[in-house]
Amino acid sequence: MHLERLAVAHLEAVAALEESGQVHPWRRATLAQALADDTLEVWGAWRDAALLGYAVLAWLPFEAELQAITVAPNARRQGIAGMLLVHLLARARQGGAERLLLEVRESNAPALALYRQYGFDEDGRRRDYYPPVETRGGKREAAVLMSTSFKARAVD
Repeated sequence: MHLERLAVAHLEAVAALEESGQVHPWRRATLAQALADDTLEVWGAWRDAALLGYAVLAWLPFEAELQAITVAPNARRQGIAGMLLVHLLARARQGGAERLLLEVRESNAPALALYRQYGFDEDGRRRDYYPPVETRGGKREAAVLMSTSFKARAVD
């Protein structure tokens, strides 16, 4: 397994992964824009010639944001999301970000557990943010806002 920064040339692989890995996938045009945007970094996890996961890191003033992370359904529970997350945490820290932010669907227990494992804390929630997923009751869901700080924490 190796990580590689992705570019517009990888659009087909990213679009196929997004379509298979997300209930509400990003549109192809959105993916193309992300791959071409200088304020974003799109990193892919490859095994041989297969793209098994990707993540999008956005640079903001003073902070960075994990905008997306997707792993192929047949490659889940193999540490790929963790590998991508560790890489993005390092990139954000090296890039001078004070925090790494993210949001996640409240019913996504595996993702919530992963983020907590890597030091993310819940900052708040956006009610009714995500569109409904029929297999999860068909109701809109809250987004859980999370972050981890790279600044030294004050000692009481």
